[in-house]
Amino acid sequence: MEKHDLRHEFPEFEQKIHDLKVIDNHFRRLFDDYHEVNNEIHRIETGAAATADEILNQLRLKRVYLKDELYEILKQA
Repeated sequence: MEKHDLRHEFPEFEQKIHDLKVIDNHFRRLFDDYHEVNNEIHRIETGAAATADEILNQLRLKRVYLKDELYEILKQA
C-alpha cells in the first residue's frame, strides 16, 4: 500500500512545507496530525493493525480533511 506523504502529494510545495513547519505552529500541528492519521491508515491497510471498516473510513475522511486544510495554507503562503 502507498503512503500519502505530503512531500509526495505536493512536491511543488516541498520548500514551503519545510518553512511552514518551522515558523507556523498551526501548520505544524496539522502536519503532525496528518502524518499520524496517515501512518495509522498505512498500518491498517498493510495488515499491521486490525480495525473495523468504519474506523478506517473515518480515518481516511480525516486525512482528506487535513490534506485540504494543509493545501489551502500552502497555496496562500
